[in-house]
Amino acid sequence: MEAKHQLHSENYAADISSIKDAHGRISPFIHRTPVLSSESLNYIAGKKLFFKCECFQKGGAFKFRGACNAIFSLMDDQAAKGVVTHSSGNHAAAVSLAAKLRGIPAYIVIPKNAPKCKVENVRRYGGQVIWSEATMPSRESVAAKILQETGAAMVHPFNDGRIISGQGTISLELLEQVPQIDTIVVPISGGGLISGVALAAKSINPSIRVLAAEPRGADDAARSKAAGKIVKLSETNTIADGLRAFLGDLTWPIVRDLVDDIITVEDKEIIEAMRMCYEILKVAVEPSGAIGLAAVLSDGFQKNPAWNECKHIGIILSGGNVDLGVLWESLNK
Repeated sequence: MEAKHQLHSENYAADISSIKDAHGRISPFIHRTPVLSSESLNYIAGKKLFFKCECFQKGGAFKFRGACNAIFSLMDDQAAKGVVTHSSGNHAAAVSLAAKLRGIPAYIVIPKNAPKCKVENVRRYGGQVIWSEATMPSRESVAAKILQETGAAMVHPFNDGRIISGQGTISLELLEQVPQIDTIVVPISGGGLISGVALAAKSINPSIRVLAAEPRGADDAARSKAAGKIVKLSETNTIADGLRAFLGDLTWPIVRDLVDDIITVEDKEIIEAMRMCYEILKVAVEPSGAIGLAAVLSDGFQKNPAWNECKHIGIILSGGNVDLGVLWESLNK
C-alpha cells in the first residue's frame, strides 16, 4: 500500500517550517535523544536498525516535545490561566512538566485505569490530577468542565498542529544523526507522532518510507487506511496502553497521504520485543515503545517483498514508562 506523497498539495495542520520553528522553541528544554544500534538485533532482523531513544526524553517519552511546543507557544495572558488535558499517561506527564517549566498550572484529567507509574509521573511534575471514568466521553466531559471553570487552554494529546510540529522534531534529529536511513517505523495511535515524523522526514527526503506499527487489538488506523476514512473501534484490547486512541481530523489526512503502510502485531510479539530491548539493547521500553521493533521482526514486514529494499531502518522507541508489575506478569504468562 503506497502512500500518496502530496506534501505540497495538502493543507496539513503542520509543515516543515512549523516543525523547524518548534525545534528552535523547545531545544532549550528537551533532550536530544541518542540513537543506539545492536549488531545482534541487526542479525536477527536482517537489516541495519537505528533506535531513536525517546524513552530517554524528559518525562520518559516523546510526548514532552509536543507538549513543550504547545505550552511555550501560548501568549503570556493565556498561559497564566494554565493548561488542561486528558490523557492516560505520557502526554499527561509531559504537559505537567512543560507547565512546571513555564510556571503555570496544569489540570490533568486521567482515567481510573491509567498505569500507576504514569499517574505518579504527573504528580511528580506538579500536575493536578482529576479522575474520570475510563471512557473517552467521560475524559472529554470532565476536561470541558475544567476548561469552563478555569479558562485554561486545552492541550490535546495529538489532534493539534503545535503537538504534531513538536513531535516532528524527532525526524530533524534522527536524519541528522543517521542520514542514510531509508525507512522509519513509528508507533501509531492518535497519529500525532507519526504525522510529525512523516511530514518532516518526507520534506527532508521525499523517497523515505514511513511505516506505522499498531497492535492488532487496537487496529483502527490500519482499518482506516483500508477504508479510506476514519474508523473507530467499539473497544480495544492490547497491552500497549499508549496506543488505544483513534485518529483525529488533523492527523488522519497526514496518515492517509504520507504513511506508506501500517503493520499490525500481536501483543505477544510486543512483549518479546520489550524483552529484546531489555536483554540486548539494555533499554527499558514500554509496550507502546517496543512495537516498532516488533513490527520489523514480524512476518508482515519480513515476508512482504514491498519492504525488501528497506536496508537502514530508524525505529522510534517512543517511551520507557513501563509499569514493572504488569511487565513481569506479561513475561510470565
